[in-house]
Amino acid sequence: MRTFFPSESCKETELNSINPQSWLQVERGKLSKISFESNSSIESLIKVPEPSILPYFKPADYVEVLARLHEELEACSPQERSNLYLLQYQVFKGLGEVKLRRTSLHSAWIKASSVYERLVFGAWLKYEKQGEELISDLMSSCGKCAKEFGMIDVASELPASSNLFSSGTNVDNGKAVSGQVSFRIGNERILCDRQKIAGLSAPFHAMLNGCFTESSLEEIDMSENNISPLGMRAISEFSVAGCLNEVPPNLLLEILVLANNFCCERLKDSCDRKLASLVSSRQDAVELMEYALEENSPVLAASCFQVFLHELPESLNDSQVVKLLCNSNREQRSIMVGSAAFSLYCLLGEVSLNLDPRSDRTVCILEQLVDSAETTHQKMVAYHQLGCVRLLRKEYNKAEQLFQAALEAGHIYSVVGLARINHIKGNKQWAHEKLSSVISSHSSLGWMYQERSLYCEGERRWEDLEKATELDPTLVYPYMYRAASLMRKQDAQAALSEINRILGFKLALECLELRFCFYLALEDYQSAICDIQAILTLAPHYRMFDGRVAASQLRTLVREHVENWTTADCWLQLYDKWSSVDDIGSLSVIYQMLESDAAKGVLYFRQSLLLLRLNCPEAAMRSLQLARQHASSDHERLVYEGWILYDTGHCAEGLWKAEESISLKRSFEAFFLKAYALADSCLDPSCSSVVVALLDEALKCPSDRLRKGQALNNLGSVYVDCGKLDAAADCYINALKIRHTRAHQGLARVHFLRNDKNAAYEEMTKLIEKARNNASAYEKRSEYCERELAKADLEMVTRLDPLRVYPYRYRAAVLMDNHQTKEAIAELSRAIAFKADLHLLHLRAAFHEHVGNVMGALRDCRAALSVDPNHQEMLEFHSRVNSREP
Repeated sequence: MRTFFPSESCKETELNSINPQSWLQVERGKLSKISFESNSSIESLIKVPEPSILPYFKPADYVEVLARLHEELEACSPQERSNLYLLQYQVFKGLGEVKLRRTSLHSAWIKASSVYERLVFGAWLKYEKQGEELISDLMSSCGKCAKEFGMIDVASELPASSNLFSSGTNVDNGKAVSGQVSFRIGNERILCDRQKIAGLSAPFHAMLNGCFTESSLEEIDMSENNISPLGMRAISEFSVAGCLNEVPPNLLLEILVLANNFCCERLKDSCDRKLASLVSSRQDAVELMEYALEENSPVLAASCFQVFLHELPESLNDSQVVKLLCNSNREQRSIMVGSAAFSLYCLLGEVSLNLDPRSDRTVCILEQLVDSAETTHQKMVAYHQLGCVRLLRKEYNKAEQLFQAALEAGHIYSVVGLARINHIKGNKQWAHEKLSSVISSHSSLGWMYQERSLYCEGERRWEDLEKATELDPTLVYPYMYRAASLMRKQDAQAALSEINRILGFKLALECLELRFCFYLALEDYQSAICDIQAILTLAPHYRMFDGRVAASQLRTLVREHVENWTTADCWLQLYDKWSSVDDIGSLSVIYQMLESDAAKGVLYFRQSLLLLRLNCPEAAMRSLQLARQHASSDHERLVYEGWILYDTGHCAEGLWKAEESISLKRSFEAFFLKAYALADSCLDPSCSSVVVALLDEALKCPSDRLRKGQALNNLGSVYVDCGKLDAAADCYINALKIRHTRAHQGLARVHFLRNDKNAAYEEMTKLIEKARNNASAYEKRSEYCERELAKADLEMVTRLDPLRVYPYRYRAAVLMDNHQTKEAIAELSRAIAFKADLHLLHLRAAFHEHVGNVMGALRDCRAALSVDPNHQEMLEFHSRVNSREP
């Protein structure tokens, strides 16, 4: 996690003053050659950092935890639900499941049992959706309101205190007492109704009607009670009218203090709410929060607290806010955030970690997290996160204590922190033995072998890393280590092959950086520029070599060593890359084209399509927003706005934008968007004729071959769904004529539906031969051949992209057909270990049920319902199996 463990020095530095590699020790534009004879040069160029210790909750068996959470959510009280959804969020975060973790946060917000929880989880969702303000604006332009995480009226959400004083019947103490009483403050006297003032609180009642001296006085000195004459008059009016009218803030604060001192709950509550309504800025909130905590004013405290949360992350750069949040004790936390303290400091901890994990602020916030943790799982999370920060700050003894506490609480992953610290202290053997002990006593996971590999050498390290990849092919470090080792052994092709393995299914920036270095070492500057331009597309401000050098500076250097392309060259290159399904290459060409005077809106839009294909949704959305920003006309802008809405789940609004664009000008992209959105949102089969008409209209409008190929491909798919196979075949053939390579897949489907399986197989073979990224092609081809060939194709899919779940399901089903039950369950378990997939869990649950393992079936079913709680088939399965539970 690069953002969590940045380099020791991330300051911008003059390029020539760093000298991280020999090839940088030259004038701009003059790269020295790196000879393969010079191992020291290669060594410095391809250094692979140790894998980061992630500050996440990573249970040894996440399926068991999710299943237990689902069971608890079904049986718990409403007050417990949000904390359980928060834990579910933390499990999904540790698994890297972005959509699932957001769903859990949303559930926590929906099921919040208090205004405090609503504030925390609403702010958290708003923080998670940073940069999506445009979507709210676009929804508003469609007449919809999308500001669901805006400010709320806290006062209306918090009921008045039920502990309000009632004096009851006046006590006759035998004294002749006037119906009025004067309160002297300095030289002024304020005349009040004795019984009305007595009715404000028990202390006032005792003073004015009891056995105290004041009960017989007609004038009482209040000069020593820090109340002004104006304040006392306002209190007198409140005692009669029951409300505070126009009272300035400074006077409200006086009254609040006196009301608290004399236990005037009704008056205090009124002051509390009046002050809360005056909080309009962060500075107001800072100043008033101190009074709120000191005077135990929950409405005011919650209103101030809401302002801090609403302005995250900026408010954590305010030292006054941080001081208030970090120095509060348990009682003050209760006033400020009720019982939601752990949720609050989880959120603040995450924000602070992203801002600066080494800061004192992060330490203070995580110490509050530790202090507010109550359950075992909460303590695991808190100890581990603070341990990670202490380790980062090189506070090894404190970090060791925290990791040990997390491990003792049951967080096995914290052993990684203990191993690193012991290694740093020179006890490498202990680290190796500790990891070996964990591996032997728990179900083996990829990270365990990855970590143990750091404490051994040679073949043993290589073996551990191979095992790590076998157990969890998504771990980046093993590929990088193997690739770098092969490069040092001067086996460049094997090194590139190894790093390409992971880049084929996971576009990790550090892997692109390493491959960039390989290409530099090989003096293949054209490939190097391709990778660095892909890096800059994904992360424009990315820094390389442990954060010491801006990627943009390195690109400037390498650019001098590649041929300059004209606009025509760029388009030819883009067609070539797009046709060969080389998405990284296409990204690089578009990056280069954006430097020219070409229409940038269209290029940013193309970029967004590629990024979506590469499973980079955040970068894709950024490109779409840039496309909108650089649109050359209103009708073009409306199309990009439509895609932004469509891609964020607002299909109807996206459709509306397409229609608005068409009303201004008939264009290919507007018709294409309308057809796409309609096909996705309309379940009526009769819609297909409308979609066909729209795509036909799109094809009549001017556009380039890249997009026309896509339109023909989509049109073919609609014809196939309608059973018009000849029309579909014509579309696919025409798409192939303009080099839309993916049309082979559609044509293969047509052959298959015509009962020509061999032709379908051959068509998919053509796609495999042409496409650079062809895991999906192998998967599709497997449907058009016999079992043995299908198994071979699906084995290839798993090698190319282990995240694709269909091959595991297919192999498991074949094993079950052959009555190899244990092997079938093991095949599914292999993928479930690193991917929380509903279909894998469902199938394994069915296998468990088949062999009579009711508890195993229930566990998998409940975990699947944590992934998708509304999945009807899983709900029915759970009901059936649950009825059989002993």
